[in-house]
Amino acid sequence: MLVGVIADDFTGASDIANTLAKGLPGQGGLNTAQFLGVPQSDASSDIEASVVALKSRSIPVTEAVEQSRAALRWLLGQGCRQIVFKYCSTFDSTPDGNIGPVAEALADDLGVKGVVACPAFPAAGRTVYQGHLFVHDRLLNESGLENHPLNPMTDPDIRRWLGRQTRHPVGLVAWQAVREGAARIASELRQVADRGERLAIVDAITADDLVAIGRACDSAKLITGGSGIALGLPANFIAAGEAKGAPPSRIAVEGPEAVLAGSCSGATRGQIDHHKKRHPTLAIDVDAVMRGQTNADQLVSFVLDNPGRAPLVYSSARPEEVARLQGIHGREHVAQTLDALFADTACKLIASGVRRLVVAGGETSGAVVSALDLGALKIGSEIDPGVPVLVSGSPRPIALALKSGNFGSLDFFEKALERLAGR
Repeated sequence: MLVGVIADDFTGASDIANTLAKGLPGQGGLNTAQFLGVPQSDASSDIEASVVALKSRSIPVTEAVEQSRAALRWLLGQGCRQIVFKYCSTFDSTPDGNIGPVAEALADDLGVKGVVACPAFPAAGRTVYQGHLFVHDRLLNESGLENHPLNPMTDPDIRRWLGRQTRHPVGLVAWQAVREGAARIASELRQVADRGERLAIVDAITADDLVAIGRACDSAKLITGGSGIALGLPANFIAAGEAKGAPPSRIAVEGPEAVLAGSCSGATRGQIDHHKKRHPTLAIDVDAVMRGQTNADQLVSFVLDNPGRAPLVYSSARPEEVARLQGIHGREHVAQTLDALFADTACKLIASGVRRLVVAGGETSGAVVSALDLGALKIGSEIDPGVPVLVSGSPRPIALALKSGNFGSLDFFEKALERLAGR
């Protein structure tokens, strides 16, 4: 195995698995598998890249570090030459969050300094300039992410943000150096390491910047960032003759379908509004859920009553409504209750014969796939930037699309269901 990824949520894991499987145009990528949690056995010998999907983004720091170190041990045991710690391209984390502690712990275990930290993903509008994170043309704290229900992002200076989470100073490789190419980036990272800085924010505003960063890190033991940071990694192994490069497999799974959406992002709310125009939808009354008046059986009945019509069940709401509900019931209690509801619903849908499932929202996706316990997932073609087709290896395969809240085109839900069927 060549590349091992530790991802802090399930949609992010799919995102970077897609990047590794796709590779650069004309070259192809690596034979990639996604695992739901740390596997208990070895991966297949033909797997070139493994992505271990954890649900560690918003859990206590000590647990996140422990789980990530367990994933690292398994990946090193598979012979991985390069480790990537993948987190959100909008750096979802509180000042007391997990990105810094996990990254430092992995760096300590691998004995490295001057480690890249780059959440940029230009294809989805995420860029980093002078250490500041932008979402399209807005600074992070003006993009709507300042209203995130779990990890509100109130500071676009991710060097400063990361510095609040780490024991060591955080370096910066500015875009003026990045634009000069891989040799200059590698030189800057060596200087960062010489100063004793474990991590360094590396600017990137184009895909070419990410490819150059990847080339500069061809021998790096550890890299951290969003899915874009893996853009140039397959090419390093292909150029060295250690991988052949191939396009992702074509996957087609027919059968009943459903869409579950638990994200409250603006993008997901827009996708829901668009989907409503042509397909049956059911809005979850969160107050009723918290009072025990709405359960999974009711949601399953709605889906099964609308076969072949791409039915959607959602709990998305505007920021002010989310804040109201959290104020009444408690933030963590609301999140945990909805996660459990979606997980129970997904299990009952699959038991009822649903074979194509689209899930929107990182926390929701984590809850669903953890409950389904599907084992290793094969990576198929890309639906939209950052979102691939996934399929389980069971005798009756389940096809999935796990979408981060802010990803996907307006018609994503309908498009995803068609792509899962191979159309």
